[in-house]
Amino acid sequence: MKITVTRHAIEGVLAHAREAAPRECCGLLVGRPGEICEAVRTANLADDPVRRFVVDPRDHIAGRRAARDRGLSVVGFYHSHPKTPAEPSLTDVAEAGYDDHLYLIVSLAADPPDLSLFLLEGGNFRETAFVRVG
Repeated sequence: MKITVTRHAIEGVLAHAREAAPRECCGLLVGRPGEICEAVRTANLADDPVRRFVVDPRDHIAGRRAARDRGLSVVGFYHSHPKTPAEPSLTDVAEAGYDDHLYLIVSLAADPPDLSLFLLEGGNFRETAFVRVG
């Protein structure tokens, strides 16, 4: 299954990653099945935000409510890897908890930044093709 991701969502993730560096940024991916319409920033509450991320639960709940109020839903999450590839780290795999959700990772180690999208299935990440639109 190919996922569409709006230019607006990608630009939002890239801007957030650049602003947060050298810390990891994180946020919500909002849209519909098969479509990411926007990226919603959340605070990173990790004790070591240079190496990992923890989405602020208050931001997560508020993001879900706001999406639902507009007929959308949280379809996944994003975060940045300021100095490593756009691949799930061992920490990402160990801490991922939303099966059937998408996970977008942006790496600032590449120029231009590299983006990869994964679907979490049964606790495993499967890379998923996506198309940029708009």
